[in-house]
Amino acid sequence: MAPAHPAPAPGRAPAPDRRPWSWRRFLRAAHRDVGYLVAGLTVVYAVSGVAVNHIQDWNPSWRIAREEVRFAPIPVTDRETMTSALVRALELPGPPANAFRRSPERIELFYDGWTVEADVAAGVAVTTRPRERPVLFDANALHLNHPKGAWTWIADAFAVLLGGLALSGLAMIRGRLGFAGRGKWLFAAGLALPLAFVALRYLSG
Repeated sequence: MAPAHPAPAPGRAPAPDRRPWSWRRFLRAAHRDVGYLVAGLTVVYAVSGVAVNHIQDWNPSWRIAREEVRFAPIPVTDRETMTSALVRALELPGPPANAFRRSPERIELFYDGWTVEADVAAGVAVTTRPRERPVLFDANALHLNHPKGAWTWIADAFAVLLGGLALSGLAMIRGRLGFAGRGKWLFAAGLALPLAFVALRYLSG
């Protein structure tokens, strides 16, 4: 008996699908293609979301880098003279915004966002400055819309597409595995989580 749907002859393209149009087929195709389109951004937002959720435990965008530098010892004199000599010895970018002398031989220089603490008698200085965390710094900046401008429109379009994926997903499957079956209970459970947190906030207030 010949198969109901014979395979196309070698080298010949398969016949186009001539099934009648249906809105469920359209939803599945749109859901698939939009999903491919936003997959990369979804991963970026997911990684950044986890990072900024724990901002009370760490700085998700910056890390503090400490670097020790040695130099020829500098005579212990007045603060201004020691500061100028230290700037030259360490080849710092000009005079600091402020300087604080912790002891006769220890001095701390304050620049914009970073510091240099030095023991001029021992010839040791420690530079402390923030450094961007690779990948996370840019991911967080995009997630929090720091660039503004054109990125705002991209972020808005991404949010709309995610909403479309959520809604199309509700209607794609029929029967007991679809929204009319167990889908409505899972949807209700997902919706109940934020509603419960909001309700608890008002009740505890």
